[in-house]
Amino acid sequence: MSDQVNRFLGDSLGRTLIKLIVVSLIVGFVMTVFGLTPWNIIYGFRDFILDLWHRGFAALGRVGDYLLLGATIVIPLFLILRVFSYRR
Repeated sequence: MSDQVNRFLGDSLGRTLIKLIVVSLIVGFVMTVFGLTPWNIIYGFRDFILDLWHRGFAALGRVGDYLLLGATIVIPLFLILRVFSYRR
């Protein structure tokens, strides 16, 4: 069982824990320097998803506006052309 754990972790349990502690301290220091907190990251990700969601539907609304605007010209022209080609 110990061999499977070592293979999964890539090293012994003690050495892996020490590596994780050192890396966590370094990352924590860097995050403090930049003024980041875990909550800032979570809220930032949430706000990004919500903003993307709202902008996505706004873009779809603009596409619908463009579609209706173009259809007011294209459909009558299409019908007129079909009528004239039907007479031949």
